[in-house]
Amino acid sequence: METRVRLMALHGGGGAVGFGMEITKLEKLRPCIEGARILITDPVDGLLLEALKAAGLEVDYRPGISRGEILVAIPEYDALVVRSRTKVDRVVIERAEKLKVIARAGVGLDNVDVHTAQERGIRVVNAPGAATQSVAELTIALLIAAARRVPESIELARKGVWKKVMGIELFGKTLAVIGFGRIGRRVAEIAKAIGMNIVAYDVMDVTGYAEKLGARVAQSLHDALAGADAVTLHVPLTTDTYHLISWDEFRVMKRGVILVNTSRGAVVDAEALLWALDEGIVGAAALDVLEHEPPATEAEKKLAAHPRVILTTHIGASTIEAQRRVAVETARKLLEALAEARGC
Repeated sequence: METRVRLMALHGGGGAVGFGMEITKLEKLRPCIEGARILITDPVDGLLLEALKAAGLEVDYRPGISRGEILVAIPEYDALVVRSRTKVDRVVIERAEKLKVIARAGVGLDNVDVHTAQERGIRVVNAPGAATQSVAELTIALLIAAARRVPESIELARKGVWKKVMGIELFGKTLAVIGFGRIGRRVAEIAKAIGMNIVAYDVMDVTGYAEKLGARVAQSLHDALAGADAVTLHVPLTTDTYHLISWDEFRVMKRGVILVNTSRGAVVDAEALLWALDEGIVGAAALDVLEHEPPATEAEKKLAAHPRVILTTHIGASTIEAQRRVAVETARKLLEALAEARGC
């Protein structure tokens, strides 16, 4: 009875738990998963902690724990929850003697060695759709800020210099959306509403999605880049997408193009981007991510200080709404995976 009250309280008294699982279903799973130990190594929304505790799990919340401490502690845990800071590589996984589930409270899995986890029978789950709207909104915000030179105008105003800054409209301009998954398509929808022309590029067949949005499907990456007034990147970080945008790609772009990256920093070659800015190929770059965060290489530090670069601190999914959706999706998938691993 106490469990049901706690779960209903999380959902405001409704018939389904806030993380999308029927209370009756969770009550059936609880005897199987109760007492499992969960280590959370990065900051997460409190709803995730409450949901896991309500399910009868022992939750150790240690955001900011060092790698060395993780290696010492991990053998005692049944599940591990991380965001983007914690790197779950082969060394960590091989130390995890009891681990059954790795949950990435977010979209990408580039910080998790999925192959090694699968080799050891460890289930890996994430929350791919939870941050779509937040990342898309930030992408459009950065695109507009770059087009209208908003940071420059703000800086002038702060200095008491009342000088007009000339920008450009986005209406009628062409936006190349590289990666036409959930986020890329949502960005395209919003950009279309502004009046932009959309060119979609993806390694998968996205013809159906593109037709619904009235977008042209590019035949190649260079085809997408060549005619674009602005380029926005929405691809996962893999061996194929590492430095996807580099010297050759910048050379085919229109002069003055706006580049927006809210995906993964290593998708863009920082040295090549710096060159493209100095050459006038890239008119402005708006980046929420870098290969190293905070900036570590000379090129990254120069980008951070560049007058035509807008740099934010990896805040794409950092909204109250997105983090609650991440908590909801992560909790549900973790509990289901843990129950499955235990044969329930």
